[in-house]
Amino acid sequence: MNNVSDRIGALRAAFERLMEWVVIALMLILFIEVTLGVVFRMIGQPLVWYDEVASVLLAWVTYYGAALAALKRAHIGFPGFVRSLAPAVRIWVVILAEALTIGFFILLAWVGWTVLGVLATDYLVGLPDVSNRYVQSVIPIGAALFIIAELLLLPETLRDARAGRAVGSSVAERLL
Repeated sequence: MNNVSDRIGALRAAFERLMEWVVIALMLILFIEVTLGVVFRMIGQPLVWYDEVASVLLAWVTYYGAALAALKRAHIGFPGFVRSLAPAVRIWVVILAEALTIGFFILLAWVGWTVLGVLATDYLVGLPDVSNRYVQSVIPIGAALFIIAELLLLPETLRDARAGRAVGSSVAERLL
């Protein structure tokens, strides 16, 4: 491996570790928040905000988890199909797929950013001091994290496509 490849690999590993901690923290916060909501409801003092915050946390886990899954190549793909293509076709299919994926997330980030401006005066119902801009910031942030994940994987993805190795892998291939 060359120096640039080693640096990208180290950066990817650090980014993956950070994303793992973020997702774990969000899941832990969601667990605690829902547990508190159930306990308070059982003692007759329901928290007016707990279901709204749980929905927000679930969305955050989804967006941040999607970026982590991208880093781990855990999204649905067709590695067998891609591997079966002729080498000249395979590389172009991989490049097209990566371009479409990154393009989609650029669009999602832009639309998400635009929505934040629309939500400038909206607040959560159960927590009127919390702006929906903060809540919905997960859309452009999650999209940007997904783009970073894809870009960090791009050299390895292209190398695998050129070599005829599986680009990504199916669950069945990982279990074997």
